[in-house]
Amino acid sequence: MKVAIISDTHMPRMAKQLPSQLKKGLEQVDLILHAGDWQANSVWETLEQYAPVKGVAGNVDDQEIQEKFGEKKILELNGFKVGLIHGDGKGLTTERRALTAFKKEDVDIIIFGHSHIPVLKEIDGITLFNPGSPTDKRRQPQFSYGMMELGDSFTLKHIFYDDKQ
Repeated sequence: MKVAIISDTHMPRMAKQLPSQLKKGLEQVDLILHAGDWQANSVWETLEQYAPVKGVAGNVDDQEIQEKFGEKKILELNGFKVGLIHGDGKGLTTERRALTAFKKEDVDIIIFGHSHIPVLKEIDGITLFNPGSPTDKRRQPQFSYGMMELGDSFTLKHIFYDDKQ
């Protein structure tokens, strides 16, 4: 199973369409996970043209998106439990807020966004992954999204690119 992981698309404010590098990656996936800050429901509609989409709402998403997706999910994918959350809030770092949100859950992976900072690390046996942003790199050197492959085990990696066109 191949899964694209994105967050913080902030469309149409930060881009009028999905970047070509992201579109290319979406052509071969079975599922798309979005960790919030879609900013418009049309992002979901566009992503659905590539593969089924599961996601959560972020702090800039309107009530329609919040009601459609909620703020937190646990998905079972190929036998792995994946926690999905945006990661916004007060106090702590974004990573710590994501970890805290699932501290009473038995998850293998936590996917989060909010900071626009790509992260791939393991803490206390849980893999933390932030895909960064495909459209709003902020202070990061490149735009990014993630790819996850699930079989008997899982692999996660970032896809980095320079141009959001």
